[in-house]
Amino acid sequence: MSAVPRSEKSVGRFRRMLDRLSSSQEDLESEELREDAETAGCIRIGDCHDRQIVTVTGTLRTVTLRPRAGVPALEAELFDGSAALDVVWLGRRSIVGIEPGRRLIASGRISMSRGRRVLFNPKYELRPLGRE
Repeated sequence: MSAVPRSEKSVGRFRRMLDRLSSSQEDLESEELREDAETAGCIRIGDCHDRQIVTVTGTLRTVTLRPRAGVPALEAELFDGSAALDVVWLGRRSIVGIEPGRRLIASGRISMSRGRRVLFNPKYELRPLGRE
């Protein structure tokens, strides 16, 4: 049996429900992404440091093609609710399934560039589009 009185439990449930209803859509999505990262056993992007080898997960916000030193590079922004990470595949113009809104797990070594976290040519796994 729990040591917390029943009335305090119901107030806590009510408070959480009210908070969810009053939160913005971005706050709710961020919370869901943070929970997803924890259940997948991944490190939160906001906790990543320079030169650290990590496995992160999140949703691709943007995907663009940019030349880097004359070589094509597919760049994507991965967001997990705590921070954003730039994922760069050098020498690639496109990758099947890499598109905005897609969930992804990526592994590699973090580099810091002008205060932004960057992951070059990571190992990656596409997550299912629907709820798991």
